[in-house]
Amino acid sequence: MYISICLLLAFTSCTQTKDSQLDDITYPLQPDTLIYTNPVFEPVLADPTVVKVGDEFYAYGTEDNWGEEGGYHLVPVIKSKDLVTWNFVGNSMAKKPDWKERGGIWAPDVTQVGDQFYMYYSFSTWGDPNPGVGLAIADRPEGPFVDQGKVFDSQEIGVTNSIDPFYLEKEGKKYLIWGSFHGLFLTQLTPDGKKPTGEKTQVAGNQLEAAYVYEKDGYYYLFGSAGTCCEGANSTYKVLVGRSKNLEGPYLDQDGKNLLDADAGTLVVGTNTSSNGYAGPGHNAEIITDSEGQDWLLYHGMAKAKPKLNNGTNRRVLLLDKIIWTGGWPSIAGREPSTTSQSSPIFH
Repeated sequence: MYISICLLLAFTSCTQTKDSQLDDITYPLQPDTLIYTNPVFEPVLADPTVVKVGDEFYAYGTEDNWGEEGGYHLVPVIKSKDLVTWNFVGNSMAKKPDWKERGGIWAPDVTQVGDQFYMYYSFSTWGDPNPGVGLAIADRPEGPFVDQGKVFDSQEIGVTNSIDPFYLEKEGKKYLIWGSFHGLFLTQLTPDGKKPTGEKTQVAGNQLEAAYVYEKDGYYYLFGSAGTCCEGANSTYKVLVGRSKNLEGPYLDQDGKNLLDADAGTLVVGTNTSSNGYAGPGHNAEIITDSEGQDWLLYHGMAKAKPKLNNGTNRRVLLLDKIIWTGGWPSIAGREPSTTSQSSPIFH
């Protein structure tokens, strides 16, 4: 009798499993991995930058204290294979740079250069009269990034509020674009990437910070963030863009206005008009193209319903959205962060 019951249970279990598998095939439910809803990472990853290494993405953010939601982090690094599911790795720096007496390490920009990883970063306090840009280098994307010292400060380079660096290469030469509400500037770097060389060129006016350049179809697209970044639900941050045939500019918006003008810039994404959306979306990371050719934008924003941590820090979460190209101009659908389920990036 005992054996019969066991055989009956085993047969029933096998039948149920087989039927369940068949049901899954006949009536497939969409797996969670095919859809996502913002944010893709929280509580904080402000001023994000991202680099792809093999089949993994590494994203980095501004030094912040996540308080009871995670504690203090010196340039946190997270990793993902699909831009949707992110895992916290740790701090990308083991030791804070010391070429300034005080300040935060803000807005890192990480790029693979040869077999190493270069992190250009801002070193500044709020209202700092002489902030600057430094360089740290690592052999692995997760770090530790070892500081190489100051690249320049505001007084040396002659640009007020010299923060928010972005590194790029063109025809074997290294360049840096930087600036925050006192103009965006471009300069060539020495072959080792550690110092500026030659003349600097202004490419945008005082309305922008957080520069990022993307090449597509013969144009350089210059993205920048305008408005207030850090006033919680009242933040007015937004991403604007202009384009040029030349890296040095001039960069014009969709209406033909030069980004050197105060009112120039075509809107890519701004604050949600609804009460349950995100305020102050901006400081976008690099554009990532998935296996299907779809472009994606990572950027930060603050949920209007929970814009700050309990310790008062702006709760700038990581947001992800498709880029739509219309007539050669990029934007997010509705020019607002998505708040409903979206199809995920596809990576083979």
